[in-house]
Amino acid sequence: MAKELNKRKSRKKLYIFSGLGLLVLSVAGIAIFQGSRDEITIVQTEKVARRTITQKVPATGKIDPELKIAITPEVTGEIVALPVKEGDHIKKGDVLIKIKADAYAAQLQSAQANLQSAKFTQNQRKAELDKVTLDYSRVKELHTKKLVSDAELESSKSSFLGSKAMHDAAQSYVQQNEGTVKQAVEQLNKTTILSPIDGIVTQLNVRLGERVLGSGFSQGTNIMTVADLSNIQAIVDVNENDIIHITKGDTARVSVDAFGDRKFIGIVTEIGNSAKQSSTGTQDQVINFEVKIKLTEPDVNLRPGMSCNASIETDTKSNVIAVPIPSVTARSETKAESTDKGESDAQKQAAAKKKDNNKPDEIVFLTNNNKAKTAKVKTGISDDNYIEILSGLSGGEEVVTGSYKAISRDLNDGSIIRVENNKGTQLTSKDKK
Repeated sequence: MAKELNKRKSRKKLYIFSGLGLLVLSVAGIAIFQGSRDEITIVQTEKVARRTITQKVPATGKIDPELKIAITPEVTGEIVALPVKEGDHIKKGDVLIKIKADAYAAQLQSAQANLQSAKFTQNQRKAELDKVTLDYSRVKELHTKKLVSDAELESSKSSFLGSKAMHDAAQSYVQQNEGTVKQAVEQLNKTTILSPIDGIVTQLNVRLGERVLGSGFSQGTNIMTVADLSNIQAIVDVNENDIIHITKGDTARVSVDAFGDRKFIGIVTEIGNSAKQSSTGTQDQVINFEVKIKLTEPDVNLRPGMSCNASIETDTKSNVIAVPIPSVTARSETKAESTDKGESDAQKQAAAKKKDNNKPDEIVFLTNNNKAKTAKVKTGISDDNYIEILSGLSGGEEVVTGSYKAISRDLNDGSIIRVENNKGTQLTSKDKK
């Protein structure tokens, strides 16, 4: 009986230890499996191919007519006629505004009266000069024949010169008054302002009955703006780092907020030389340059002041090797620090300086038998999606395109990878933890 009891106890111990052993093996297996999973990085890839790449510079700004004229009066007075309103289409020579002309008409009448008086005086002096001229000619002839004395000749000559001087003065006074009349006519004509171009009244700043100031002695009142909306341009600001890439004649695609996804084609016509600074003296200081883009096919509904975004195409290269932009990353070479205690301070300083001067290499990751392989590359221009590879790839390789975390941090030369393309979400095995 006791012997049988001992056998049962032995079997029970065996079961217990066997269960513990199986549990230990299971835990070890899970740990090993989990560890192997952590070493595999899920990536997405794409074949390296040749493409056409167009480099673009972004810019923002506003729509503006190429030709717009601010109408400012040259005379001061009250507005007595305002036959146009904002938005009206006008032709060159149409009346835009009339200023009360009573005072200027009175000035003209006064100037004309003064001119008539000056002409009357001139005619008087002319008659006197003609008489004195004849007398002087007769005395000179008689003096030649010794019939008059030298004193009489000198007296006649003096009368002639005096009469001539008075005539010349009267003639000058006539010319002066003619100038005054001409000026008065011009002032009177300036009370009516005509349109200098065909266009649209895009801005009207005054009302009937208001008094406006002329620009003779001051800046004058800006009464309205007339613009030719058949020739429209986009005036945009380009960052100082991008302006060096832009040249006249570059093609630009302009989108206007009010027109949704529609793109307007334009040509760069002018590049500013003077910088425009915003937030001056702060950490957010921005330096831009103004660029004008002529729209080749503007819409009649475009209005001055509309916000716009421009994409200026600065360079295009065809049939070049290219990879997706996320595929290229920068990595620095990491070397084990020296443990040689016999190095001198100078050697350590030189090594530290060399390490500081090392610039990161541009690399991409290629697939090679389920492993990642690094390839140093040199890049060129880029568009919104792809970047040119100048050296390091020949085309046809399978390059890793995602995820960003894998390319920028997780992957190294020789890392085990699993390619899962066409997955909506790009995750590595470590991301899933």
